[in-house]
Amino acid sequence: MNNQTNEIHVRFSSELSLSCALGTQAETLAEHFGLVRGGLAAVKVNNEILPLSTRLEVNSTLQAVPLRSPEGGMIYRRSLAFLLAVAARELFPEERLYVGHSLGNGYYYTFPEGKLPTEQEIEALKSKMKALVEADLPISFRSMAYTEALTLFEKNRQTDTSLLLDERSESKVKVNECGGFTDLYIEPLVPRTGLLDAFDLMAYQDGFLLRFPGLGRGSQLDPFEDSPRIFSVYNEYKQWGRIVGVHAVGHLNRKVTDRTIKEYITIAEAFQAKKLAEIADTIYERQEELKMILIAGPSSSGKTTTAKRLAIELKVMGIEPIAIGLDDYYVNSDTTPRDEKGEPDYECLEALDIAYLNQQLLALFAGETVTLPVYDFKTGRRRESGGRTICLKPRTILIVEGIHGLNNDLTASIERRVKFKLYVSALTQLNLDDHNRIPTSDNRLLRRMVRDYQFRGSGAATTMKMWPSVQRGEWKYIFPFQDSADVAFNSALSYELAVLKMYAEPLLRSVKPHQTEYAEAVRLRSFLENFAPIPPQYVPGQSILREFIGESAFKY
Repeated sequence: MNNQTNEIHVRFSSELSLSCALGTQAETLAEHFGLVRGGLAAVKVNNEILPLSTRLEVNSTLQAVPLRSPEGGMIYRRSLAFLLAVAARELFPEERLYVGHSLGNGYYYTFPEGKLPTEQEIEALKSKMKALVEADLPISFRSMAYTEALTLFEKNRQTDTSLLLDERSESKVKVNECGGFTDLYIEPLVPRTGLLDAFDLMAYQDGFLLRFPGLGRGSQLDPFEDSPRIFSVYNEYKQWGRIVGVHAVGHLNRKVTDRTIKEYITIAEAFQAKKLAEIADTIYERQEELKMILIAGPSSSGKTTTAKRLAIELKVMGIEPIAIGLDDYYVNSDTTPRDEKGEPDYECLEALDIAYLNQQLLALFAGETVTLPVYDFKTGRRRESGGRTICLKPRTILIVEGIHGLNNDLTASIERRVKFKLYVSALTQLNLDDHNRIPTSDNRLLRRMVRDYQFRGSGAATTMKMWPSVQRGEWKYIFPFQDSADVAFNSALSYELAVLKMYAEPLLRSVKPHQTEYAEAVRLRSFLENFAPIPPQYVPGQSILREFIGESAFKY
C-alpha cells in the first residue's frame, strides 16, 4: 500500500518509463530526455508546460521543451524580460520601467513621465543583466497567501501587478522569484539566469530595446531592422492608453467594476473611428491620382471590416469605392503551386493569376468595362462569366483586400503613384503590468478561434493546430512588406480581450489533456483569467470586433 501511495509512474516521450517518489522535481529526471541541444527551457507534464522545478504529484508523461523550440523561444523572451526587471529593481529601486510593444526581435522599454534613459543607464542595465547571468542564479516559483502577495506588490510599488490581483479570488498566488525580486507568475520561466546569455540593450527613440534571438536562431542576434511606421502606430496607441488611464489590464478591470466600461468602449471606438477618418482624408487629398487602395494584414486583423468602414468614410466625401476580391483570381486547382509537403499552397503569390489581374486592372484604368471573374471553390476552377461588370468613373476607386496587397509583384503593371497601400494589424496596446506584455499574436489567435467556432464550426484545438502554419505564411508573405505601406492602421481595441473571454473560455475548456493543443489552451485560459469579462451587448454593431463575435451591422 505504501508503494502505491508514495510512488508515481513517469513516462517519457522516448517511450522510457520509470517509477519515482511522489513529489519528485521534474528537473531531476532531465537526463532521461537525452541530449537536448541548447538546453531545456521547461517541461511538458501531461501536455501542460510547467517550470522544470515542478514537483510531480500524479502519474505523468514528460516531454522536453528545448530552448531552441518555438515554445522554448517564447519562454526565453519572457525570462529575459524578467531578468531586466530584476536588474532594474536593483539599479533603480525608485523608478518604474515600462515594457512596451515588440519591435522585430525586441521589446521597447521606457521610463515613466517622459524621462529619457541615458546611455550610462542603459549600459548599467546591460552590465547588471550580464552579472546576473554570470551568477547563474536560480529562478524559482512558489505560492504565497493572497494577502501576503498583495501587500508585497503594493509595498514594492508594483501597482499594475497588484491591480491584477483584484480579478483573482484564489487564496494562493503563484509568484516567480530571483535575487530578492518577486513577480506575479504569468507563465513558466527558465530555471536559471545563466541560460539567458544572448541579448542586447540599445537606445531607441525615447527609450531602449531589449533585443533577443529570433525563434529558431539559437543564440544568434540578427542585425536590427527598424519598422518606423509600425513603431509610430504602436507608440501613438500606447500614449493614448496612458492619456485615458488604461495602459494595463488592471485599469481596464477597474472600468468594469466601477461601471464606467460603457463610456470607455465608446471612447475607444471613437478613437479608432477617428484614425479611419484620417486615413480617408489622406486618400481624399490624393483622389486625383489614386485609382486603387490595397489592403493587407495578418490573419484576424479585421481587414474586411476595416475595408467596409473605410468605404463608408470615402462615400461621405463623395468617393465611390468598388471592392474586388482576390480570391476570384486563383488559378485553377490543377495548376496551384505545391508546398514542401506536396499540398496545394493557396497562400503563395503564384496561386493567383497575376497576369490576368493586371490585365483587368489596366483595362479598368484605361476606361474600359470589365467582367470580374468568379472562382468556384467546389470545382476548383475559375469562371470568366457570371461576375460583376464594372467600370471606373471619375470619382470611383478600387479597394483590393488580400494577404499580398503590399507586395508590389501583385500589381507590377500598375504605377506606384496610383496605389494607396494600407497595412492593417491588431497591435495590442495593453500590458498585463509594467513588465509583462500581451503578444499581439495572442489577440489575433483568440479573435480567430472565436470566429472559427461562430461561423465555421471549428473547435479551439483545430484553430490552434493550424495557427503555426498561418504564422509562417504571415512571416513569409505579409510582414516583410509592412513598412512599404503608405499608412498602418491599428485594428485592436483595448477592451476586446475582455469580450473575447466570454466566448473563448468555454472553447478552451473543451481541449482535453490528451490533446497536443492542451498546453496552448491552458496558457490562454490562464492569460484570460486576468480579465474581468465585458458583456458582448456593449459592443457597437459597426465595431471591428463584431467581425469575430457576430451580429455585425455589416454583411460578410
